[in-house]
Amino acid sequence: MADLLQRVSESGFPHMDRLIHVFVGGSELHGAKVHGTDDLDIYGVYVEPPELVLGLETVPHFVWSTAGNDRRNGPADVDVTLYSLKKWASLACKGNPTALHFLFARGVLQSPLWSMIVNHKEAFLSRLCAKHFLGFANDQLARVKGRKGRGKKGQRPELEQKYGYDVKAAMHALRLLYECEEILRSGTITLPRPERDQLIRVRTGKYSLDKVLDMANHKFAECEQAERESKLPARIDRTTVSQVLTDCYLKSWQMN
Repeated sequence: MADLLQRVSESGFPHMDRLIHVFVGGSELHGAKVHGTDDLDIYGVYVEPPELVLGLETVPHFVWSTAGNDRRNGPADVDVTLYSLKKWASLACKGNPTALHFLFARGVLQSPLWSMIVNHKEAFLSRLCAKHFLGFANDQLARVKGRKGRGKKGQRPELEQKYGYDVKAAMHALRLLYECEEILRSGTITLPRPERDQLIRVRTGKYSLDKVLDMANHKFAECEQAERESKLPARIDRTTVSQVLTDCYLKSWQMN
């Protein structure tokens, strides 16, 4: 834990004492990391001091990377993405897949304040998440098919040359579809993924593009059925979410 928090501190984040949840994300979180190819993705949530909530200035998120903005990340790089509690909650309530992972990720730092959030995680869940999971999966498949820019800092030509398509984007598309069906049916996301062996096979080019697209089409159909049958509410419980956030902010400010 100390090493991971040291990485966050090295990023220059100014509110280390206000972090309430920190965990390793990316492919490692999902169990689909391939040795020697992935950077280190660190995610977290912090509770801003009163002046950044009640005053004129706000800091809704903090993003930093050892790679900067000019080159793609390599295996030795570190990305840090931290959200204010309110910003994270806003994304989670919209059904953003990355934000929802926070509720189910085992953190290296998980304070009692974050436990207050997790104890009410059902309030952040609704069938609205299906639209976002399926949309993100479609975006990844568009990269696989060459219809969209590949990767957040450019293309992955080395993967296309080696395997004929972007296998990492394909892996993420299937991973999102598996997560979508699970959360709609059970209200949870298992991390790392139970299908991680299959996801790694996809990522290492063990399947043809046609096979991957067939798998994705099958999962899309299952997700659509899961959405129709889901017991999740149509909308999130805004009253409960607002009360939990208020309690967390007030308790944090009393502690600091």
